[in-house]
Amino acid sequence: MRQGLLFERFVSEERREPPDIDVDFEHERREEVIQWIYEAYGRTRSALAATVSRYRARGAVREVGKALGVPEDVTGSLARLIWGWSEDGATDAELKELNLNPSDRRLRLTLDLARQLMGTPRHLSQHPGGFVLTYDRLDEIVPIEPAAMELRQVIEWDKDDLEAVGLMKVDVLGLGMLGCMRRAFDLLKSAKQTDLNLATIPAEDPETYAMIQKADTVGVFQIESRAQMSMLPRMAPKRFYDLVIEVAIVRPGPIQGDMVHPYLRRREGKEPVVYPKPELEKVLGKTLGVPLFQEQAMQVAMVAAGFSASEADQLRRAMATFKFTGGVNKFRDKLIQGMIDNGYTPDFAERTFRQLEGFGSYGFPESHAASFALIAYASSWMKCHHPDVFCTAILNAQPMGFYHPAQLVRDARQHGVEIRPIDVNASEWDSTLEPLDGKRNAVRLGLRMTRGLAEKDGQQIVTARSQPYQSVLDVSRRAQAPVEALVQLAKADAFGSIGMNRREAAWAIKALRNTTLPLFADADRREKQFKPEFTEPSVLLDPLTKGREVVEDYRSHGLTLRAHPLSFLRHELNGAGIAPCAALRTAQNGKRITVSGLVLVRQMPGSAKGVMFVTLEDETDIANLIMWPSLFDKQRKIILGAQMMACRGKVQSVSGVIHVVAEYLIDQTELLNGVGGKDEAFVLPAGRGDEARHGGSGLDSREPKLPTIRPRDIYVPALHIAALKVKARNFR
Repeated sequence: MRQGLLFERFVSEERREPPDIDVDFEHERREEVIQWIYEAYGRTRSALAATVSRYRARGAVREVGKALGVPEDVTGSLARLIWGWSEDGATDAELKELNLNPSDRRLRLTLDLARQLMGTPRHLSQHPGGFVLTYDRLDEIVPIEPAAMELRQVIEWDKDDLEAVGLMKVDVLGLGMLGCMRRAFDLLKSAKQTDLNLATIPAEDPETYAMIQKADTVGVFQIESRAQMSMLPRMAPKRFYDLVIEVAIVRPGPIQGDMVHPYLRRREGKEPVVYPKPELEKVLGKTLGVPLFQEQAMQVAMVAAGFSASEADQLRRAMATFKFTGGVNKFRDKLIQGMIDNGYTPDFAERTFRQLEGFGSYGFPESHAASFALIAYASSWMKCHHPDVFCTAILNAQPMGFYHPAQLVRDARQHGVEIRPIDVNASEWDSTLEPLDGKRNAVRLGLRMTRGLAEKDGQQIVTARSQPYQSVLDVSRRAQAPVEALVQLAKADAFGSIGMNRREAAWAIKALRNTTLPLFADADRREKQFKPEFTEPSVLLDPLTKGREVVEDYRSHGLTLRAHPLSFLRHELNGAGIAPCAALRTAQNGKRITVSGLVLVRQMPGSAKGVMFVTLEDETDIANLIMWPSLFDKQRKIILGAQMMACRGKVQSVSGVIHVVAEYLIDQTELLNGVGGKDEAFVLPAGRGDEARHGGSGLDSREPKLPTIRPRDIYVPALHIAALKVKARNFR
């Protein structure tokens, strides 16, 4: 009511159908709600709807290739060269990229059949949260069957089938950020004695909006993506409704309907705000005369073109079915003629229809935008005023969002938050806050960050820690922790408080077994101390190189609190004329520059017409790249496969938003794989001592070289344990 939302969006008399109800719950507690629905309505009157999973480009190539007997390594290589949401599938370009013969009959048949298979139903699956509720027995209308998940049941109809027969569906959805904010409020109360929730968080906070305007929104709900962060400095939100518009405007509908730039020009005062008739000002006044929401499209149709509420709702349905575009076109003649009959010019009517037509590619409802904007504001406020609390909460809510924990931790450290490593004597299962002074707290990484460690084993170690552990043996015996769990903790370097590094801990664990022999167990109980089953001489182990420590950090828990991997490579990068990403801050618009970094995010929105956006990170900053379709076609293998890449391109700086328009790319994954052999960042070679006579510079040519993977070499992963692997996140 406060936002003046259109009630007919949810329910109206003309619709003569169940209301449209979507409810978001905390992701981790959604199962509680689902089971409550089963108990409240009964299992004969409630079930989850089905959804049809269809073949996409990569899966189609793999499945067809398997059926035709194409080797799995060939189909796998082909699939890796295809963008996950590609509508074209594999083409001759991918075959040539892999030096495969396009005229080979089986390969040709594989590509042709895979393209035909795309979009074909593959199997029925559970809807993410669409619950069918009936007054009479549901099992008398459609068969109900047990779902793959325990205590769930599902029917064979999807949402379109349910709509056709008029059954009520309530969407019970899980939202990761709701769980994150609940954790944040709990931490705020326990650590800082501040009791807040989504309803009582301070509204319209200037410091929060100042942070948002700078696009300092890594980890923040809805406004952390590349497109949103590029828009924020131009939008410069100053009040809550600005955030509502920000959430809705970066969507395929407004972009393809040419609504974004007119709105921005009007907001910046570069274009006058004109309403052909006063009644349109009431509908579009909040968005400066540009329809940005589905509700506005309904109101424009009713006010300007004379649509009835029922017809306007049919228009909304056509706009909401974003996977099957083109449904809006059937309203074209009625809408344009209706506006002309009501005194609007044909040009304005045509322009209005084109804008509404854009909603056929997914326009956002104002009700959803307002709800999401509230969570976006709350998470921004928490990050702005309590970055330690926000970091702890979002780490405990993973996986979610655009960024890996490594980037979330780096961002928190840039905001002055101290991050402490995983430790068997200090870490709980979740990440926690540890007091630093009266106001600040350090974030202690939780045992949950350790890859391969089961929650049961981690909780067991925490529960048995009545006093600090003194040795690996103490952890094993007192917590009854299996050897496999201790191995994972050793890999994560979690025995620092005991005075053991990861290599020493791994060596000590080799002497342990999961079950203690009865004789030694009785002796331990009698003497009230743990003694090893045998005593072996002490061993002096060579320490890992500093680069190898970083590699092991990434492998064991996905981030490092030591030096950034690229700091070990900066000397080589400087020698190749590659600038640090931080240089982009002062680079002139239009200047050519070469930067390098780990590939964090790849994104190709459906509305971007084939343009790929990539984010790189080095030890100084991040670089946002724009890759045109022509470059994507030429260097597809590098773009989709490289873990580290160098990019030469032209700086594009507009309104404080900096991009590099890529012109040429270099795969530097092999250089990244050499980090494990480095022992210092920014190391300069001492030379051979005879350079005055023989000349030359750089590393001694007589020194052993790090192993590299050459074409046609047999690659055995177990023999390349020092290689750093960083997996990017792909989005559309």
